[in-house]
Amino acid sequence: MAYMMPNERLKWLTLCAAVVVLASVGNTLAANPADSDQKGPVFLKEPTNRIDFSNSTGAEIECKSSGNPMPEIIWIRSDGTAVGDVPGLRQISSDGKLVFPPFRAEDYRQEVHAQVYACLARNQFGSIISRDVHVRAVVQQFYESEVNNEYVIRGNSAVLKCSIPSFVADFVQVVSWQDEEGQLYGTLEDQQGTDGKYLVLPSGELHIREVGPEDGYKSYQCRTKHRLTGETRLSATKGRLVITEPVGSVAPKVDMHDKMDFSIKRSNTSLNLFCKAQGYPMPAFRWYKFIEGTTRKQAVVLNDRVKQVSGTLIIKDAVVEDSGKYLCVVNNSVGGESVETVLTVTAPLSAKIDPPTQTIDFGRPAVFTCQYTGNPIKTVSWMKDGKAMGHSEPVLRIESVKKEDKGMYQCFVRNDQESAEASAELKLGGRFDPPVIRQAFQEETMEPGPSVFLKCVAGGNPTPEISWELDGKKIANNDRFQVGQYVTVNGDVVSYLNITSVHANDGGLYKCIAKSKVGVAEHSAKLNVYGLPYIRQMEKKAIVAGETLMVTCPVAGYPIDSIVWERDNRALPINRKQKVFPNGTLIIENVERNSDQATYTCVAKNQEGYSARGSLEVQVMVPPKITPFDFGEEPTNVEDSVSVTCLISSGDLPIDIEWLFNDYGISSYSGISVVKNGKRSSILGIDNVQARHAGKYSCKVKNHAAAVNYTAELIVNVPPRWILEPTDKAFAQGSDAKVECKADGFPKPQVTWKKAVGDTPGEYKDLKKSDNIRVEEGTLHIDNIQKTNEGYYLCEAINGIGSGLSAVIMVSVQAPPEFTEKLRNQTARRGEPAVLQCEAKGEKPIGILWNMNNMRLDPKNDNRYTIREEILSAGVMSSLSIKRTERSDSALFTCVATNAFGSDDASINMIVQEVPEMPYALKVLDKSGRSVQLSWAQPYDGNSPLNRYIIEFKRSRASWDEIDRVMVPGHTTEAQVQKLSPATTYNIRIVAENEIGSSQSSEAVTIITAEEAPSGKPQNIKVEPVNQTTLRVTWKPPARSDWNGEILGYYVGYKLSNTNSSYIFETINFITEEGKEHNLELNNLRVYTQYSVVIQAFNKIGAGPLSDEEKQFTAEGTPSQPPSDTACTTLTSQTIRVSWVSPPLESANGVIKTYKVVYAPSDEWYDETKRHYKKTASSDTVLHGLKKYTNYTMQVLATTAGGDGVRSVPIHCQTEPDVPEAPTDVKALVMGNAAILVSWRPPAQPNGIITQYTVYSKAEGAETETKTQKVPHYQMSFEATELEKNKPYEFWVTASTTIGEGQQSKSIVAMPSDQVPAKIASFDDTFTATFKEDAKMPCLAVGAPQPEITWKIKGVEFSANDRMRLLPDGSLLIKSVNRQDAGDYSCHAENSIAKDSITHKLIVLAPPQSPHVTLSATTTDALTVRLKPHEGDTAPLHGYTLHYKPEFGEWETAEVSVDSQKHNIENLLCGSRYQVYATGFNNIGAGEASDILNTRTKGQKPKLPEKPRFIEVSSNSVSLHFKAWKDGGCPMSHFVVESKKRDQLEWNQISNNVKPDNNYVVLDLEPATWYNLRITAHNSAGFTVAEYDFATLTVTGGTIAPSRDLPELSAEDTIRIILSNLNLVVPVVAALLVIIIAIIVICILRSKGNHHKDDVVYNQTMGPGATLDKRRPDLRDELGYIAPPNRKLPPVPGSNYNTCDRIKRGRGGLRSNHSTWDPRRNPNLYEELKAPPVPMHGNANIYGHGGHAHGNVECHYRHPGMEDEICPYATFHLLGFREEMDPTKAMNFQTFPHQNGHTPVPGHAGTMLPPGHPGHVHSRSGSQSMPRANRYQRKNSQGGQSSIYTPAPEYDDPANCAEEDQYRRYTRVNSQGGSLYSGPGPEYDDPANCAPEEDQYGSQYGGPYGQPYDHYGSRGSMGRRSIGSARNPGNGSPEPPPPPPRNHDMSNSSFNDSKESNEISEAECDRDHGPRGNYGAVKRSPQPKDQRTTEEMRKLIERNEAGPKQLQLQQTNGAGFTAYDTMAV
Repeated sequence: MAYMMPNERLKWLTLCAAVVVLASVGNTLAANPADSDQKGPVFLKEPTNRIDFSNSTGAEIECKSSGNPMPEIIWIRSDGTAVGDVPGLRQISSDGKLVFPPFRAEDYRQEVHAQVYACLARNQFGSIISRDVHVRAVVQQFYESEVNNEYVIRGNSAVLKCSIPSFVADFVQVVSWQDEEGQLYGTLEDQQGTDGKYLVLPSGELHIREVGPEDGYKSYQCRTKHRLTGETRLSATKGRLVITEPVGSVAPKVDMHDKMDFSIKRSNTSLNLFCKAQGYPMPAFRWYKFIEGTTRKQAVVLNDRVKQVSGTLIIKDAVVEDSGKYLCVVNNSVGGESVETVLTVTAPLSAKIDPPTQTIDFGRPAVFTCQYTGNPIKTVSWMKDGKAMGHSEPVLRIESVKKEDKGMYQCFVRNDQESAEASAELKLGGRFDPPVIRQAFQEETMEPGPSVFLKCVAGGNPTPEISWELDGKKIANNDRFQVGQYVTVNGDVVSYLNITSVHANDGGLYKCIAKSKVGVAEHSAKLNVYGLPYIRQMEKKAIVAGETLMVTCPVAGYPIDSIVWERDNRALPINRKQKVFPNGTLIIENVERNSDQATYTCVAKNQEGYSARGSLEVQVMVPPKITPFDFGEEPTNVEDSVSVTCLISSGDLPIDIEWLFNDYGISSYSGISVVKNGKRSSILGIDNVQARHAGKYSCKVKNHAAAVNYTAELIVNVPPRWILEPTDKAFAQGSDAKVECKADGFPKPQVTWKKAVGDTPGEYKDLKKSDNIRVEEGTLHIDNIQKTNEGYYLCEAINGIGSGLSAVIMVSVQAPPEFTEKLRNQTARRGEPAVLQCEAKGEKPIGILWNMNNMRLDPKNDNRYTIREEILSAGVMSSLSIKRTERSDSALFTCVATNAFGSDDASINMIVQEVPEMPYALKVLDKSGRSVQLSWAQPYDGNSPLNRYIIEFKRSRASWDEIDRVMVPGHTTEAQVQKLSPATTYNIRIVAENEIGSSQSSEAVTIITAEEAPSGKPQNIKVEPVNQTTLRVTWKPPARSDWNGEILGYYVGYKLSNTNSSYIFETINFITEEGKEHNLELNNLRVYTQYSVVIQAFNKIGAGPLSDEEKQFTAEGTPSQPPSDTACTTLTSQTIRVSWVSPPLESANGVIKTYKVVYAPSDEWYDETKRHYKKTASSDTVLHGLKKYTNYTMQVLATTAGGDGVRSVPIHCQTEPDVPEAPTDVKALVMGNAAILVSWRPPAQPNGIITQYTVYSKAEGAETETKTQKVPHYQMSFEATELEKNKPYEFWVTASTTIGEGQQSKSIVAMPSDQVPAKIASFDDTFTATFKEDAKMPCLAVGAPQPEITWKIKGVEFSANDRMRLLPDGSLLIKSVNRQDAGDYSCHAENSIAKDSITHKLIVLAPPQSPHVTLSATTTDALTVRLKPHEGDTAPLHGYTLHYKPEFGEWETAEVSVDSQKHNIENLLCGSRYQVYATGFNNIGAGEASDILNTRTKGQKPKLPEKPRFIEVSSNSVSLHFKAWKDGGCPMSHFVVESKKRDQLEWNQISNNVKPDNNYVVLDLEPATWYNLRITAHNSAGFTVAEYDFATLTVTGGTIAPSRDLPELSAEDTIRIILSNLNLVVPVVAALLVIIIAIIVICILRSKGNHHKDDVVYNQTMGPGATLDKRRPDLRDELGYIAPPNRKLPPVPGSNYNTCDRIKRGRGGLRSNHSTWDPRRNPNLYEELKAPPVPMHGNANIYGHGGHAHGNVECHYRHPGMEDEICPYATFHLLGFREEMDPTKAMNFQTFPHQNGHTPVPGHAGTMLPPGHPGHVHSRSGSQSMPRANRYQRKNSQGGQSSIYTPAPEYDDPANCAEEDQYRRYTRVNSQGGSLYSGPGPEYDDPANCAPEEDQYGSQYGGPYGQPYDHYGSRGSMGRRSIGSARNPGNGSPEPPPPPPRNHDMSNSSFNDSKESNEISEAECDRDHGPRGNYGAVKRSPQPKDQRTTEEMRKLIERNEAGPKQLQLQQTNGAGFTAYDTMAV
């Protein structure tokens, strides 16, 4: 940015201001009246400081102002000259805009396009100038940025700089960087942090931190953007890092030119300060900032705005306060270095003047204040009306306003980059006319005595004041001199001087002076009075050095004979410079200060010898001196502006300055302005210089002593003017031509000639020197002129002044016709029109004829031809048009032109062309994965050479609009197409192309490229921590073009970072959904450990490249161990020191940041809100501000980023005791005439154990001694005796601890008296009693007579009872307090004198009542419950204990704080039922339990997939895509895969632990064979079994015919077959009808005879992929029955199946069909029941603990239809339940002995209803499953009450079809009203489950349901543990262990066609328990060694060593039940 020096600025602004001042020339004295509506100019829209624009866009600069009258806008240059239009380059629009149109690069002119402009606004009240406007046009030109190599020591940071050429550096900025792979690097804002290795700094450099050897292989390019054109481009060169290995240690090094830096940045932008130092070891960088104005520095504070990346300091959103000097200190172990940077943060400048306008009266002061903002501020300057004032302070003060002070004032603030201005206006008040003397007195001589009257009349505005002087001294009124004046009607002032009785001394020179604030006028004349000489006192005289002093002695008296001057008593003259004249005049020539400054005495004498003396003091002053000036060395151009300043360098004031032009005043010359600038200078300015302004200009300066002048000559350059302007000329060819061109001007112009380029004027070039062309004295001579000389000529007259004169003329040459082109070729497309043109130049008229192949062409003979002629300015154009070209038109056409001067001809070779024919015989020679080799035959080229072939190819699915092309030269017929994608089908065709066009496309060929391994890496890889042990990896497939086939999946590898171990790879199948991210969770990782992850895609060819290694830490965990060795030490009564040792490093699971000490008084510890927390980083701390003598409980925990760790075991410390506070209250009660009872309340804060109380007493008034009395700590009253009657006593009390005596209580005064009113010594108090304990409330009373004591309880009179009684001392005793006792208790004492009362408040602390528990939300693995305390609780609740358990699991508990309104129970099983209840607890104990909440987590068992998505068959294997299964909301745990040939019976287990995310291939199958496949899918909600039929392919890949499958026939085919075989169809149909009717009749008859019989239906294979449909009613009976003999359970991992169902078909049957229970129906529906069961034996007793079976193992009760039921004491194992998740949680259920109607012991163990919750249970033959505690409750047939134990859980079972459930067989009904014991009756959701889910719960069994529908479930008792539960406390993982091998004992294996069953076959039961039909006692193992513990059995099971007879389930809770042998599956 160009910056003008102040004197230059002053010069051009002053010149501009001269123009403005001209407006007021000629009106220097009078001014217009002030008008409030009129005002000076003010900018409305001021142009900005800088205007940059591109030559392609141009620019408009707007300048708008307001004022009245409307100001004129003038644009001026920096030199002050006005700006005019430059055609095509610069224009000034009518609305004042400065417009720069777009222009060509060659039209760039620096004086136009790189200039400083300003906008000047003026009207009659003043002028203002805008800020500087720096205009810069940028011509688009090619530029390249470069990146150079950077040398860096390994480990240091590198900074790559993008070098931009200087000529575009201001307009080009770096936007990004990239490496050779296209990886983009962003700025600080893009990265959201400074942690990245790469960072683009705000200044555009690329910062690379911690450079390693691998960084030397990359190269980098910068991308720049041109801010004016928006163009972006990459750098031409690529830079790279040259990395050097350090040899030994290297001290930090800084280049010398980097050690000191200056940086200027704009505010609100981001900036960076470099500290480019390198060293080894890697140095540390620290930044400091110097405190302004000092040498002290302080460290730079880093925060979100100020960041440090290696050594670079980055400041975002810089503010002005960031300016200053910064110091970077660099150190390593070898040495140090420093870098200084001075930062200047600029802020935009703005200014404002206060006030913006003011009106000031003449002579009053005016003040303008310039208020400015911005940074930096370099200068402040003031201007008035565009003229510099030389004032540089913010405040401008004008002490006394004069007329010339009015106008516009401007304040300018500037720095090197920009400027700003503000304007204000100063107006004058009133009107101004200078004074004029209109009438005056004359000289006269007279005698003394008479009066004299002198008169002066003056006028002016404002009205002048007239004063009088005598010999230069003002006359004042006295008794003889009277001055008076008045104003006439026309405004004149009349003043007179009256001298009464004039004396001789009154003679002298009298003067009247008219003066106003705008001027002065005066008149003087002499008055002579006869008398003695008299000299009046003379004033001090000042004279300019070098001048001549002339003074006249003020002598009075008349006549005077002589007047003599003396100096130092010597008569003058005493030297040659002095002259004395007789009239009293003294003259001293060339006065000098040294010799002539003195006191002179005047002596006047008359003829009589009388004399008078008077003294004069002379002071010598300096004459004015003019500083030489000129108009510059160079002459001035017309229309330029000039100004000169006449500056008086010395001279005494006042000084008068006058300008002369050629010795004449300049007021009559227009265009010249004179502005006085202060008292010593004047500026002459000419705004628009003309020729008439040339001449001599003189500055004439004078003061009282001298007048001087100085003359300078103005030379004006005059632009050229035409004397003879040239005009168009015509010459005959061959003649001599002459064209004259003359002009004059000053200096004399130079005349030149140029010739136009081409045929039109516009661009000209100098005439080439030749023999026949010359220019002489402006005349153009062309000898032997030819046609080539014809054209436009330019004559220019230039003398350097202005743009010069120019004239364009046409020189014509009359010549014969001529064709410029003699022969040319012309082509045309066949069948299209063509035009052949011949242009003949020459003198018209010209005739043109056409020949074709030298034969005359006549259009009349062939209508395809048409000839037209067009007259041109230079000749004739003849056109031959052909309507449709044919091949015959390929010929030579000739045109012949003729005129009067001769003839000429030209030829056109016509070629008719066509598009080529299409190529043919396109063949594929060779192909690979990415290329194909083609060949073809060359077609006919259409009379035009083939330019090229275009091979078009596309993917087969794309349209031919989306094609790729390969260009092949036209001379070849073979080419290779490359860059194809592997494994892709392409269509390829070829097109031939010549100049005319393209042929049709050839026939397309289709090819398929070969597959390749993937070539791209997976994209968008992100590794994010999920928790402390899990990382989630997400990625997207490689670019589709890099697949090279179909991607089958990915290998995801991971390992510990920074180790040499190999990657552990997992295989992930490809997700076919478009755009969906793949993801994988890596589990069981180490806490807070960094892992490296790579991914590669694979297809059937192989695996692609590994992705870049992504590193990530697992999340920080919380410390798993608390701080150890926690200890506390009491320091004082209010401080305790706590210390600890950090937890072990391996248990920190992160970086321990702080420790937290949690502490609170022990009695408030339960309340979380009252606990205090203190954080510290050290291993001990001191707790301050504690309560005195208080026991504190403390815990310590460590904190990481993962959160708070485990708290330590609470420790306790008690603060030291201190002196107690004062007793809370004191009473003094009169007991008699000599005794007073003093009572008190203990201190509120005893601060220790009270040892005693001290009672102080003192008789009031007297100087008596204070008495003290020690009282034991348990005594709260003291009787003072031996007191004097009616004498007041003062009492007070203190308490003492072992530390000392505490504060004294308040004093109380009492007086012994005979009158003893009833008073109570006890105080109102609050008593807290514990539930069921005794409470005592005191009421100690005094009085005489003895007062009567009465109590009121809650306002009711107390009457004694067995719990409450009144004690002799008046206290009230309450025994065994309960909750209802809480309330107010008032004690009343009354005697005959007075009565008194107190009120106690009793608070009862009791355990909390049952809280409210409601369900808030459920997920698949969590329940959210809302807890609310009971409304009736009085004692503060400390918290809750939440109890929950799965339906067949153990109870678990969770502590919940009292503040938690909600609690999440997490890590639950998906899709499972849960029971939840809560208890509250306080400091009294645990309270009552809430109601049980029965709920279930979300989720269902697995959902069946579609067969085509699941199974993929080949010849010897089948691939199973397990991702096709849907998990039902609960994550899959594993799959079991079994297969068999279709004709086999037994299944072969392939695998029993297939992971859900993998594909699985079943190998070793036989080709062309039918197979059955059975898949069992497991999740926590259950399992689903699916069976499929499939046939393997043949060896050649073909399919085989369906087995026993009929061909699919259309409806027409079927009808046709039937009609053609009617003779066969009719008998068959008739026979079938007869058979069906017979079967129906038989069924009806048999059903009436025996309705108990059940039919056995075996489930057969149902075709390929067949599954059971639970919506089919015909399957319900089948599945409701037991499994066939060969049926076997689906495997469950980790489980051992020990169930013998012991089931036989009974004689009873179900009376009703299957129906469902609808909870919305009327619940009072009952079903008719069959006959009740009959007891067979006596009763058997059972007790909650230790009951024994006594060998009674037979079933004692029989029931019709159910011969073989579950026997009492028989242990059963329920299969398929939660042991899926944990095999150790298998539940053994044991039946209970019958009690013959007696209610069982409430505390009986098992999974049962809570004690005291009897349920009314109903049953029927074919017992019903009971999924919930009261699901199918029914009345006993005899009306007795039944209790139900062991609620039936709900499981998903294929055999559960409405009511028919295997577990129903375990339900008994006691006919005598006994108890019902129910084994668990699970219900499974299954395809065979016959009703929709909402209808699966029961049926016809209405009745009073004990609990709401939503609260099904059970609540355990007896410690909430289940009998038979063998839990493994160490196994808390939800992941199932790998399942054991399935069929390890193939001799016992049988296969099962059922889908989802938890039953085993009868055959398996019989195999272990004797012959079929033997249902007697189940034998106990005879040998004690066979009795194994649960743990032993678990180990045996895991090793598969436990035989069928060895699996014995033991009771784990000591209930005493013996487990019986059951079989293992």
